[in-house]
Amino acid sequence: MPDLVVIGGGAAGFFGAISAAEAGVKEIVILEKGPEVLTKVRISGGGRCNVTHSCFDPRELSTYYPRGNRSLMGPFHRWQASDTIAWFEHHGVELKTEADGRMFPTTDDSQTIIDALTQAAYTQDIRVRTHCGVTAIRAQDDGSFEIDTATHETIHAKNILVATGGTRIKHARIPAENLEHSLLPPTPSLFTFKIDDPRLTDLQGVSVPQATVKAGKHSATGPLLITHWGLSGPAVLKVSAWGARDLAELDYQFTLQVNWLGDTTPEQAREILTKERSQNGARKIYNKYSPFPGMTRRLWQRLCEEAGVTSEQTWANLTKDQTRKILENVSQARFQVLGKSINKDEFVTCGGVPLKDVNLKTMQSKHQPGLFFAGEILDIDGITGGFNFQAAWTTGHLAGKAIADRQI
Repeated sequence: MPDLVVIGGGAAGFFGAISAAEAGVKEIVILEKGPEVLTKVRISGGGRCNVTHSCFDPRELSTYYPRGNRSLMGPFHRWQASDTIAWFEHHGVELKTEADGRMFPTTDDSQTIIDALTQAAYTQDIRVRTHCGVTAIRAQDDGSFEIDTATHETIHAKNILVATGGTRIKHARIPAENLEHSLLPPTPSLFTFKIDDPRLTDLQGVSVPQATVKAGKHSATGPLLITHWGLSGPAVLKVSAWGARDLAELDYQFTLQVNWLGDTTPEQAREILTKERSQNGARKIYNKYSPFPGMTRRLWQRLCEEAGVTSEQTWANLTKDQTRKILENVSQARFQVLGKSINKDEFVTCGGVPLKDVNLKTMQSKHQPGLFFAGEILDIDGITGGFNFQAAWTTGHLAGKAIADRQI
């Protein structure tokens, strides 16, 4: 009988299994439904794997999680980003920090992270079985568990770590539901906005380094990208995470306000336009450059056109009505959102096992001894930037360590 069966071969499951083994648990099996393990690690960060974020204050780190922020302060005091960095360095992986705080392997290749995790599992004699989904779990009178698999086997285990990821897929819900855990409904987080607006037409690929977007009571600032279907980029992903449940209730039909200038206020934007008109009255308004740092000429030209400015018009001939419309377009633009990105683009969902049902020191179920949870199966999700992987490393490590302590 294995000491531990991990259900799910993703980041949280692997790290939980390795942490348990490194702490002394002897017989460990990882069961993965799909044909390969660590698939999200492989595709994350554009194939580079955004391992974590360079935030080393547990209290501050917890503020990047729309669901779980207050609850995570304790876990992050036990295992945070600096611990993750040290673990990967010990296993031969050097990480680098980019300007926005995201951390990647210096190889810029997610395979580096996969190799480190799979090699660590191999070194610890952890068995990994793919094409082996779980169809049912039963708790036994002696405290162990009986697991039925899609390969028509029955496996007995002393402890179970559930790390099946987001619960929008039925198989991910089976372990928790079979062991009488209620789940909060899965709701997409970190998605992009579908917008059909002439101000964005044919501008796909255009971006600004700092924009502020507002959706109802939720707002976020960061890079903003125009795509062929609407708007994306970190600013949109952040606001979609914070507003995940509210936006779902609106069926993703709402008004988005965009300030292409980030923290620059409409009053400050007006001052910039006034200065430009005063100093460059004879110059054409949009043929060469934007007066706003970070705004490309293509975007500036489109917003001017929407304000009624012609290609030959000079700053000296800019009317009050055109000035008003330009200011609206650059700092208070409103777009009607018609939907969200399709499911395959959603890497994160909120929902899952309520945190009140879990001991956050150990990740053990409060209802079923020997049952542990890690990763996205929990009602925890972070904004973009490496925070969701950090939650996986933290919860996986705490669960693995607690399982080892339970076995001693």
